Amino acid sequence: MIWPLPALLAWAASWGLFSGLTLADTPGALALGLAAALGLVLAATAATPWRRVFVAAGFPLSLAASGLAGAIPAWAWLLPLALLALLYPLNTWRDAPMFPTPGGALQGLAGLAPLPEGARLLDAGCGLGDGLRELRREYPRAQLAGVEWSWPLRIACAWRCRFARVRRGDLWASDWTQQDLVYLFQRPESMPRAIDKASRELRPGAWLASLEFEAPGVRPAAVLRAPGRKPVWLYRAPWV
Repeated sequence: MIWPLPALLAWAASWGLFSGLTLADTPGALALGLAAALGLVLAATAATPWRRVFVAAGFPLSLAASGLAGAIPAWAWLLPLALLALLYPLNTWRDAPMFPTPGGALQGLAGLAPLPEGARLLDAGCGLGDGLRELRREYPRAQLAGVEWSWPLRIACAWRCRFARVRRGDLWASDWTQQDLVYLFQRPESMPRAIDKASRELRPGAWLASLEFEAPGVRPAAVLRAPGRKPVWLYRAPWV
């Protein structure tokens, strides 16, 4: 879908929900909170961090500019911030907010990083589960797991990915020692920490797969490249 059409549709959906709730005599603060929550959920599907900000902020800002905000108590404007804090707790702000794995981004991964039946795969920071779905296409007989700190995202991911074991937790505190492959889609600033953790915890022969971002100072065992897709950097322990 061509940008900014997704943002316009998300804003329209939030306004539709807000208008419907208002017509149903729903208290203004509750209507604002539910409409803002819908905007946050739809924002999670946007392709880039800035687009997610635009989608999430569109409804509250347009409501404030419309003149209808006078009927809503001042404290109710804290609800969108509270919802944002639920989705992205403070201790996760130094990591990637949420980068959904694009469809087809991992196509061909199993050819470069073959794993036996029943292998254990972890999506570290699984968000809404797009990475887990891509991993399942490549490794349909693997044991898939995901870890996500945001409990609303963890619930949504578990519902979308019932084939995987999804738990709430800190990806940096999770145990990687039993994994055959750990998948990440973080950001460049996170990669030194990721490669340090992987070098200490991954057993010999296990893989670390990073979508788009390369680990500094470590030579990859392979790189999955395809026209129009982000590269997948593959590291196999031990690399030190």
